[in-house]
Amino acid sequence: MRKKTRQIHVGNVLIGGGAPIAVQSMTTMYTRDVDASVAQIHRLEDVGCELVRVAVPEKTDALALGAIKRQIHIPLIADIHYDPELALIAIEQGVDAVRINPGNLLRDKTTGSQYDTFKRIVEAAKAADIAMRIGVNSGSIDALERGPEMRKVSMRMRDDGTLERSDPAEERRREREELSSRMVAKALEYCGWADGLGYQNYKVSLKSSNVLTMVEAYRKFAAASDVPLHLGVTEAGTLVTGAVKSSVGFALLLADGIGDTIRVSLTAEPEEEIPVAYEILRSLDLRQRGVTFVSCPSCGRVEIDVLTIANEVERRLAKVQTPIQVAVMGCVVNGPGESKDADIGLSGGRGKGVIYKKGQFLKTVPEEDFLDEVLKEVAAILPESEAKLVYPGEGELGPVSAGRTRKAGIPAKTAEAIATASAAPKTRGKPLNIIPSGDGNEPGA
Repeated sequence: MRKKTRQIHVGNVLIGGGAPIAVQSMTTMYTRDVDASVAQIHRLEDVGCELVRVAVPEKTDALALGAIKRQIHIPLIADIHYDPELALIAIEQGVDAVRINPGNLLRDKTTGSQYDTFKRIVEAAKAADIAMRIGVNSGSIDALERGPEMRKVSMRMRDDGTLERSDPAEERRREREELSSRMVAKALEYCGWADGLGYQNYKVSLKSSNVLTMVEAYRKFAAASDVPLHLGVTEAGTLVTGAVKSSVGFALLLADGIGDTIRVSLTAEPEEEIPVAYEILRSLDLRQRGVTFVSCPSCGRVEIDVLTIANEVERRLAKVQTPIQVAVMGCVVNGPGESKDADIGLSGGRGKGVIYKKGQFLKTVPEEDFLDEVLKEVAAILPESEAKLVYPGEGELGPVSAGRTRKAGIPAKTAEAIATASAAPKTRGKPLNIIPSGDGNEPGA
């Protein structure tokens, strides 16, 4: 059962208060490169991203936000560090939320107070009726408060003068406990600032690259407050490492009812974060958006190129938002059962396979038609707009697996050839000296 938190809004997306857990991501383009940023956000929209954050390190980036906002369809969040003026410009540009860490904001030039800096941003957010994420990261807490004190020790002197070896696991547990407590104390302090200013349209994040520290911090905060929570493991890592760390951390919290929005942080294209996020939510029965994909792990019993076929089917279903289950199986042991459990399932064998539709035998197809026939049947049960994305028409799917037998083996280049033939080009951002005319002032103005 989900923990009841107070409800806020980020643009037209409701957060907390029983609303569906929202999935968000962050662009990797230079924000000042409006065209590249918009193109990437459109790709994120296509795969189901519901909120998007952009970095705003300089004034030129802040002045580009209005042009980006006008061309996208999901709420836009400005990521601000240090300079409060960037937050104020972002709000003037019409963003739906700002993300700040009050602890790293520059102090007010007149009073020398971070609270006064925070107050200026809150008052602007209130006037514009936009949201805020108050972010507390373990790294910034360590740097500000502990420094060298956090160094590990392996030996200590007892009162009687003898040396005693410390337990590294116990040291790490104690450090996690102390660090998570400090993170929560800071977050609650900042929440008190916002509440005292009559502002409640905010959520909180307590991120760490250490999964257990992050889990402890969120649990402690959830026990003390009803503020909605954005879950994240910061600097999670590359595709496999990041997906595993996020899955473990999120599952421990979401299973306890903690969490209102999530972002899977990956060192990868942001479009790759969204399927991982939805798979986590589907696995916990918290969201049913998109395709639940089932495929066998492959073993000595497999007699078809299940790796290539499964990867290609999954790739072509990436933009489908209708909740369906699709299975691609490659042997006679588990194949028929798993395929029958799916809305559309393929149970392949040497040279041919059987397609099932909602548990019923549909047809037998030759191996060279596996991909074409599976996608055709999936498209047939989808809304027309999604069906065209999955199956554009006869002869338009590109190369298909050459098949696998124990005699011939798997053609090594098949998967690579399919990926190369069907990969969509992606634009990369680059630093620009100016933003499009009419959307702001020149840099430094």
